[in-house]
Amino acid sequence: MPQTIQLLVLDVDGTVTDSRHEVTAAAKQAVHKAQAAGIRVMLATGRRYRDVLPVATELGLVGPVVTASGALVKMPVQHETLFRSGFHEATLSQVLECVIGFGHEPVLYTDSFNEGFDFYCRTLVARDKTGELTGFGEYLQKNKQLARVMATLGESPPADAFSGFVMGNVREMEALECALNSRFPDMLSIHTIRSPRYRDWLCEIAPAGVDKWSSVLQLADSWGIPAEAICAAGDDRNDLPMIIGAGFGVAMGNARKEVQDTADHVVGCHESGGLLELVEILTSL
Repeated sequence: MPQTIQLLVLDVDGTVTDSRHEVTAAAKQAVHKAQAAGIRVMLATGRRYRDVLPVATELGLVGPVVTASGALVKMPVQHETLFRSGFHEATLSQVLECVIGFGHEPVLYTDSFNEGFDFYCRTLVARDKTGELTGFGEYLQKNKQLARVMATLGESPPADAFSGFVMGNVREMEALECALNSRFPDMLSIHTIRSPRYRDWLCEIAPAGVDKWSSVLQLADSWGIPAEAICAAGDDRNDLPMIIGAGFGVAMGNARKEVQDTADHVVGCHESGGLLELVEILTSL
């Protein structure tokens, strides 16, 4: 690390939370110790804003949260929106046409927390050939109260959609990512990751240039913190931009191999005190 770390950015699933999706005791201790040492701590997650609020509360964090893999940044205290990405209308319609053409169901996020819902979809049912719920079907059933069903979503997407995703098996999602990148070069930011809470994989779709790091960097710039003074920790592909961009990029011991290979340093896994190990490194300089 070339200089003292002023900002610690933490992913949530697989970093702050354990395999039961609960905030670990080590994460709570790590955040407290970092703050006591004068290090600002923030969360940057692929989760929806509504889903990260309990985590921020449990950790005692009241500052901005980077959600939806960088596409939405909000202040939890009054739910103020600090940043929201946006698609070009024609591009989004074409992306949805492509997704649907591949036989998948798209989900679009909107900044509608105060209205009591989070996303738009075309259906609330998704089953496999045997009639069993797919991982996506489980997601829809669990979150149906936060959905707005729009049969014409593909033709008339909401103007305020800021990102979206598709769910399926890893082969399908990686094929979709490849197809979208080929058809829309330099127009989208796409990550295929394993869903932390459902059986399927996720293909996250946002406008080009939007990721966790882009939003972290905006906030850090507003605080006068250079990239070299940022430490970012995570475990999956959507964490790579911030792990690469930060002055000290850290992979959890449970991270994907490509994330560990890219990081400046690898700590223990999320269930064995990896975050506390990291903060001890940061505060011992």
